[in-house]
Amino acid sequence: MNGTWVPRCQAKADFFRLLGHPVRIRVLELLQNGPMPVRGLLSALEVEPSALSQQLAVLRRSGMVTATRSGSTVVYELAGGDVAELLRAARRVLTEVLAGQHALLTELRQAEPGARPAPGGVGAVS
Repeated sequence: MNGTWVPRCQAKADFFRLLGHPVRIRVLELLQNGPMPVRGLLSALEVEPSALSQQLAVLRRSGMVTATRSGSTVVYELAGGDVAELLRAARRVLTEVLAGQHALLTELRQAEPGARPAPGGVGAVS
């Protein structure tokens, strides 16, 4: 790979890899509703404090979230509206992908020899 596009695409790949952890995604989703203290995130996520701390550090270093300390309380918030828009776009894309898979699953089930349409249009998964 020696194209001029490689550094740009590598940066994008690194960015999407950053989003590749369920706790980080959930933290970002929770922060869409506004700033939250660490104790609120811990309560909502039900993960060990050390696990949350690691993921928050990754998000802070990447610039996706910011942290503000007030006494012993640390409050996190999204670094900007673009992060929330990215999550909304991901939700739209995933919804479309899953809808397409659902349609394909329905077609496959209807094409099975001896298949009977299930109530509601989709059979039980066996």
